[in-house]
Amino acid sequence: MHLNQLTRIIVAAKAATYVGGGNKVSASRPGARDLSWKQGEWRYLDSYFGGTDFLGQETVWLGGEPVWAMNYYGYIKRLDLIDGQRAGETIKAALSEMYREGRFLGGFEWSGPHGVYRDRSEGGTGQFRGREAILVEGVEAYALEYFGGLVKA
Repeated sequence: MHLNQLTRIIVAAKAATYVGGGNKVSASRPGARDLSWKQGEWRYLDSYFGGTDFLGQETVWLGGEPVWAMNYYGYIKRLDLIDGQRAGETIKAALSEMYREGRFLGGFEWSGPHGVYRDRSEGGTGQFRGREAILVEGVEAYALEYFGGLVKA
C-alpha cells in the first residue's frame, strides 16, 4: 500500500460521508453516530458523539485490517458568533473545496458567508496533527483538534 493510494481513499471516503451526507449506519457504540463507506477491499468508518461539541474517530481498513485512523474533538467557542448549523455548513463547504484538491490535511483557508475556515497541520498521511477553526469577524468561534496516522501491528 502506497501513501498516495491511501490518501486518495481517505479523501474519497471523507467526501462521500460527512461532507457528502453519506451512508449513515447503525451505531457501533451506544450513543454514537456512524457514517460508513466501502470501495473494493477498502472500508471507512467515521464514528462520533455529540453535536455542537463532538468527539470522534475515523478508521480505514484494507482487507479487514485497520491501516489508518484519526481522532478529533471539535467545539463551538463562541455561540454568540456561530451556531452548530452555520459551523457545519462552513465546514462542509470548505472541506468540499479541499477534497477537490485531492487532499485532507491543512494549509488551507476558505471564506464563506458565516466566516473564514482555516486548517493548519503538520506531517502527512502517515502521521499528522492539526487544527481547524472558523473565524467570525476575526474572532475564533469554532475549533477542532485532530491527529492520526498509520496503524501498524
